[in-house]
Amino acid sequence: MNFTSDNCYGAASEIFEAVLRANQGAIRSYGDDEITTRLNGLFSDVFEHDVAVFPVISGTAANALALSTITSPHGAIVCHAQSHIAVDECGAVEQFTHGAKLLTVDGAHGKLTPQAIEARLAPIQKALVHHAQPAAVSITQATESGTTYRPEEVRAISRAAHAHGMKVHMDGARIANSIAFLGCAPSDITWRSGIDVLSFGATKNGALAAEAVIFFDKNLVGDFEYRRKKSGHLVSKMRFCRRNSKRIWPASLG
Repeated sequence: MNFTSDNCYGAASEIFEAVLRANQGAIRSYGDDEITTRLNGLFSDVFEHDVAVFPVISGTAANALALSTITSPHGAIVCHAQSHIAVDECGAVEQFTHGAKLLTVDGAHGKLTPQAIEARLAPIQKALVHHAQPAAVSITQATESGTTYRPEEVRAISRAAHAHGMKVHMDGARIANSIAFLGCAPSDITWRSGIDVLSFGATKNGALAAEAVIFFDKNLVGDFEYRRKKSGHLVSKMRFCRRNSKRIWPASLG
């Protein structure tokens, strides 16, 4: 068995079958088709919450676009020192936010803790023009170390972030793995635990090039659609991105 990376393997046969079904006839473009517009309802059912969903084609784009929507250019984002946004995304978050600062924090097993977040924020003075202002906390599920946050851990981090007026973002490139491991409902480790916006990954779970940004607080959507278009992630044949993510959960989760 090859454990190098789940990126090395092909797409699931169900994905190709879904793409072929979506390939019949003419259909509206740029996400105005019936297939794509059903995403909001489908994801709302999965997460048991009214959500706003925006497909993109890469996890880097999902993270950068999500965080740039909730973080101003003079904002600060607390994240783990090993996180993809800090190590593996070539400064995409900094570029898309037009200069927001990443405040990295070390932590065992790739995890942030409320205590570590508080310690990192302690030197920052609110409303002081010389300091980047706290805007968001970003956590990864599952982490870069292969560990999984339990719901109570996510809730504790969210409480700490929200107490500082910060939003909470989850990089869910491998969120299906965590849900299968925990045996919980998708809602339990997302909005019920305080997550405001989720980068939802399907590519690492059998899709071709399908990710999505999911806003649990629809008031945060703001100008996201313009950011997505400007960054080149409003795909003309969006229905294929949606079809790529149709099979996203292990069969045991429905």
